[in-house]
Amino acid sequence: MIAIQNTLVSLNVIEKQFVCDLNACKGACCIDGISGAPLTAEELPILDAIYNDVKPYLTTRGKAAIKKQGKHLIDSDGEYVTPLINGNEECAYTIYDENNVAKCGIEKAYFDGKVPFRKPVSCHLYPVRITKYKEYDAVNYEKWNICKAACKLGEQLKVPVYKFVKDALIVKYGEAWYNELEHTVDEMQKNEAK
Repeated sequence: MIAIQNTLVSLNVIEKQFVCDLNACKGACCIDGISGAPLTAEELPILDAIYNDVKPYLTTRGKAAIKKQGKHLIDSDGEYVTPLINGNEECAYTIYDENNVAKCGIEKAYFDGKVPFRKPVSCHLYPVRITKYKEYDAVNYEKWNICKAACKLGEQLKVPVYKFVKDALIVKYGEAWYNELEHTVDEMQKNEAK
């Protein structure tokens, strides 16, 4: 683990390589899983505020799920999450492109300039998952079977996880935090090379 400010970053975040390969997985992370995307308490009022601007992007099934369950809910672990269609299918905010690749309706609205919020930070950070503890956040790499193609592509392109999710880490912890992480990794690699 590497200590950066109030976080402990797993070495897997530094050493593992990852680049999403949507052509291979078709956006399976929006579809698979037993719960919706994790949300922070700060994101709940944001989802409420932007919903009317995001709604035109969503599928009929997604809008129906949100109408029935709400824009966010609490899962069986007591965590805030996005709703799932029929409680066990894709995230209610999932849309599909012309190649039937699952994507985020919130993010589409963001890129179209309709909303200022890109998407839940847990989605933006994936495959990084953050566990909050009283004294610190644990920043971990989550290996998921559906991301085998992303691991392979990351290895081919030689992109470490922390660089793949750079923008999301900056959103979560700020530029100074990310710069400290990069500096620490550079120093660590120089020491290993000696």
